[in-house]
Amino acid sequence: MKAVCWFGKGDVRVENVPEPKIINPHDAIIKVSLTAICGSDLHLYDGYMPTMEKGDILGHEFMGEIVEVGREVRNLKKGDRVVVPFPISCGRCYFCQKDMWSLCDNTNPNAWMAEGMYGFAGAAIFGYSHLLGGYAGGQAEYVRVPFADVGHVKIPADLPDEKVLFLSDILPTGYQAAEYCGIQPGDIVAVWGCGPVGQFAIKSAYLLGAEHVIAIDRIPERLRLAETFGGAETLNYEENEDVVEELKQRTGGRGPDACIDAVGLEAHGTGLGIIYDKVKQTLRLETDRPYALRQAIQACCKGGTVSIPGVYAQFADKFPIGSAFAKGLTFKMGQTHVHKYMRPLLERIQKGEIDPSAIISHRIRLDDAPIAYRKFREKEDCHIKIVLKP
Repeated sequence: MKAVCWFGKGDVRVENVPEPKIINPHDAIIKVSLTAICGSDLHLYDGYMPTMEKGDILGHEFMGEIVEVGREVRNLKKGDRVVVPFPISCGRCYFCQKDMWSLCDNTNPNAWMAEGMYGFAGAAIFGYSHLLGGYAGGQAEYVRVPFADVGHVKIPADLPDEKVLFLSDILPTGYQAAEYCGIQPGDIVAVWGCGPVGQFAIKSAYLLGAEHVIAIDRIPERLRLAETFGGAETLNYEENEDVVEELKQRTGGRGPDACIDAVGLEAHGTGLGIIYDKVKQTLRLETDRPYALRQAIQACCKGGTVSIPGVYAQFADKFPIGSAFAKGLTFKMGQTHVHKYMRPLLERIQKGEIDPSAIISHRIRLDDAPIAYRKFREKEDCHIKIVLKP
């Protein structure tokens, strides 16, 4: 079968690889009908995530048709159409039982690696390094889904793939980021990054009751989408270099009640701060560029919340903990507990409250993935969200 494989920094290829097989009674095999390139896949493409190996199959956003199930999978059958959450969770451990699915204790066979790096191991993730389990991803014609009897969501026949695919990751991720803000009526929310997660964070903030959302980015087409799809007011940081001061002016001097960092470790910006971060990251003196996060902390209202769906790898320099302490900020962050949100968000899609397909900018064949990765990273041709048809 064909699959998108990682071979090094800036090097992904479509290769012929063996088809997956059932190796555990709780497995299922899915014929992928639609998959996508996530913004966090670029962290692998750019070489920022350790423990990748040549030939690893990428992709953690995918859906498709069940073609085979293990003997212990009681709730799926051949022919079912499903979306699969990107964290792999057992459904039985302490954390899964508490709805904290991305912190599952039992699915990462390489837990020792994560424990060495982070102190603890969370759930494994499809196609996202050996540190996070080493499982093959879904940018392929077929994929093995371990713990298949936990967490999938069956899709009604009347819903097209493009409307439901993003239940696998970015829609729940944006929603969780907004939910973490504890939004109250009248609240103003600022969102850094108008990529796919940022777009869904904006939309979700309004669904959860925000009065006003300000979206911050530099890419014109992404800012336009934040206005037309999300209904946000926009702030281009290349035109307003002092983002913190601009946000204060737009919020009566108080700052946004909640700030969402949907950017993560590869932030861009203007001024000396971003130059400092890029030099230190290049020299491996820090793993992350927390430029957007610093702004979020500085801009956030006293007593406010900073929510972080953007991915961070490990070490960030000049983290303004003093500002956060002095202002009494609350921080919420982490991988998304996708299983918790899939069914409620599917209901919102069915009710017409949100159409996730609106953010798709490019539809391509799996064979064209290498070109798409490059263009997505360079943000050429207005790439916002790419879906791949195997």
